[in-house]
Amino acid sequence: MNDVVDMTGAVETVVENIPIIAMVLAGFYAIAIICAVREISASRTSQGSIAWLVSLAFLPFPTTIIYLVFGWKHFDSYARTRMQVRASRLIRSEDLAVIDRDAGAQWPVQRRAAGMPFLAGNAAELLVDGDATFESIFEGIAAAKTYIFVQFYILRADALGQRLAAALMERARAGVAVYMLYDDVGSSGLSHEYKDRMRAEGIKIFGFNHRHKFLRLFGPMRINYRNHRKSVVVDGKAAWTGGANIGVEYLGEDERFGPWRDTQLKLEGPAASSVALIFQEDWLWATGEVLDVPPPDPVDEPGHVSALVMATGPADKLEACAIAFADVIGQAQQRLWIVSPYFVPDTDMRTALYAAILRGVDVRIMLPAKPDHLLVWLASNAHADAMVEHDIAIYRYQKGFLHQKVLLMDDRIASVGTVNFDNRSFAINFEMTVWMPDPGVITAVEKMLEADFANCRKVTKDEVLKRHPLARFISQAARLFSPIL
Repeated sequence: MNDVVDMTGAVETVVENIPIIAMVLAGFYAIAIICAVREISASRTSQGSIAWLVSLAFLPFPTTIIYLVFGWKHFDSYARTRMQVRASRLIRSEDLAVIDRDAGAQWPVQRRAAGMPFLAGNAAELLVDGDATFESIFEGIAAAKTYIFVQFYILRADALGQRLAAALMERARAGVAVYMLYDDVGSSGLSHEYKDRMRAEGIKIFGFNHRHKFLRLFGPMRINYRNHRKSVVVDGKAAWTGGANIGVEYLGEDERFGPWRDTQLKLEGPAASSVALIFQEDWLWATGEVLDVPPPDPVDEPGHVSALVMATGPADKLEACAIAFADVIGQAQQRLWIVSPYFVPDTDMRTALYAAILRGVDVRIMLPAKPDHLLVWLASNAHADAMVEHDIAIYRYQKGFLHQKVLLMDDRIASVGTVNFDNRSFAINFEMTVWMPDPGVITAVEKMLEADFANCRKVTKDEVLKRHPLARFISQAARLFSPIL
């Protein structure tokens, strides 16, 4: 009897509040219409857009909230920012003299995707793992005379973060201009005390979404559209980029992961100014401040390496990152070695890889043996198993956690950067890749990866076939989330 009374009361409550409920639903539908218009206007793929539109139409709640967190793209102004920075930069004869037009003619897709030329006269050094990476970076910071640009996806206030702060504050006290950017989500745990201490020494430090209220409002929740770049620039003469962030785990000091395998690239010469230019674009978008920092005069040419620094992200009119990588994969004739901590390729990338193996290319993909993000790991397993079944070699790194992002194609080109082999890096996040068609660099990358392969276990077809059906099912289910991983 009591249950009947309770049910009657509930029905009466609903009836009494129908106007309010109707207003709430109308509100959600109004927001859903706005989101739908936005999605249609900014659509890149019909499959993803249709999924959003259907969900918004039939389930405005909670789809509108999910869309605001994951789907709303708000970077149209970044393209204008890029044009402003590059248009304001005066091109000198010294700058024109270091342009490698032969490399640009050989790799037109990468050049046009980057919107910048290959620059000759660089010295390039591969920095293997955290100790070598940060010793090199701190040595460079200590030598700074005019300015330092620092940008990381993850910035922690741990022992390594404190060491970085101390090095930057010392240079700031010496009169060096120091500018620092961090990603609002990747560095969400960064304390106000850490930032305030550096600001007190004259260091300018901001989150990437600092000037954009919409992104700041949803910043802690927005997994998409992250600034995943990692770079340090000193005086426009030396620059560092690669997989490493600021945290003790990158020194192999995290008990969960143990040794941390990463690769950073140090560039000295004209290409360092390209990294600086990308930072200036990010800084203007993030803060509204124009950094009037001209290239070194004269332009130093400490080596013979030709390098193209390619910055990509959600502001690109085309999916420049995916296009550049697909072009390199499509040209491979002898070998294609790819190293990534996350392997969630879309249909186009899978097709390019399968085409390469059918051409007789030695396709090898090196992945970590242990996970750091479970859902990505499960989806990656599904994709990797499919590769093995189609004769693409998958290697699992055994000596700690693998985090480097490196590609080697034939004896023609190599890349080091921040790009993971997934849709997030190819189409969603802000990334940086350095392309180098230099024989010396290619040889160095080859030797480095051969040493890494020696610390790997090759996945066999028999292993894939014997995998437990439940494990295969769970991985396949996780694979359904590939577009947003």
